[in-house]
Amino acid sequence: MIVDSALYQNGRRTSGPTDISDLVDIAKREGGFVWLGLAEPTKEEFDMVVGELNFHPLAVEDAIHAKQRPKIEDYEGLTFFVLKTVFFDRKESEITTGELLCFIADHFIVIVRHGEGSPLAQVRQGLEDKPELLAAGPFAVLHAVADRVIDGYTAIAGELEGEVASLETRVFSGQRQTFSQDIYFLKREFIEFRHAIEPLITPVQKLANETFTLVPTTLKPFFRDTLDHLLHAVEHATGLDSLLTAVLQADLAHVQVQQNIDVRKISAWVALASGPTMIAGIYGMNFHHMPELSFAYGYPIVISGMVTLTLFLLRKFKKSGWL
Repeated sequence: MIVDSALYQNGRRTSGPTDISDLVDIAKREGGFVWLGLAEPTKEEFDMVVGELNFHPLAVEDAIHAKQRPKIEDYEGLTFFVLKTVFFDRKESEITTGELLCFIADHFIVIVRHGEGSPLAQVRQGLEDKPELLAAGPFAVLHAVADRVIDGYTAIAGELEGEVASLETRVFSGQRQTFSQDIYFLKREFIEFRHAIEPLITPVQKLANETFTLVPTTLKPFFRDTLDHLLHAVEHATGLDSLLTAVLQADLAHVQVQQNIDVRKISAWVALASGPTMIAGIYGMNFHHMPELSFAYGYPIVISGMVTLTLFLLRKFKKSGWL
């Protein structure tokens, strides 16, 4: 469905016919451009709205079926730009993504949203308050949209940092439990986050590059600034992902240490029992000719020996930290 559509001339929204192709014709004759927003259109809706704009068949297919990686492609007279919207549910510790598919030509920009989408009404309102920027044309809209989405990446990276810090605190809290499952699920969300933002670097670099002449020179510094924000978000996510891997390794090492402590304690208790067991075994062999059997103080001496040996081992094990 159509979210909003408007004709912009000299950076200001102007009234015009409701038919999109008529608006584009006015923009071509009198200057300006048309900004059209669509949300999850069907093929019939897309053809009805923009069919007369003669989009490349591959671009139409991408707009309908979505599931595209962030990219930029040049068709004849048309630039196709895809970026992912990303949202983080703190309660569920879950990343969800959507897509914005942007079709840019000299006199129009069509933005198709699929899945979870960043609300662009505020972007449109913000640009309409800056007519000098809107006057730069459709790529000014593309920059504003990309900048808003990438700022969202930075915010999500900050939220994910809080999740990693929380897990790190729990792992090193000394509790006798493992958090590997929580770490694994969070790491899976990191993978989805990085898959959404890292491929966008190349398309934004292309827009910021001086050799890409379709972007007005006045907008190049803005795209370079957006690229810096994107690189910062990617580096932040990469660093947190590496830290999360280290936390997982630390958690597994913590489990192994606890297991080693348990084995040492068990071994110590077995050793404490082994001395008396050995002595008792010797005197339980039922031989008739054993010198100690006829000794009047044999029993208390043997019991004292068992206690002394046990106390000696107990002291040694406690001193070494095994008990």
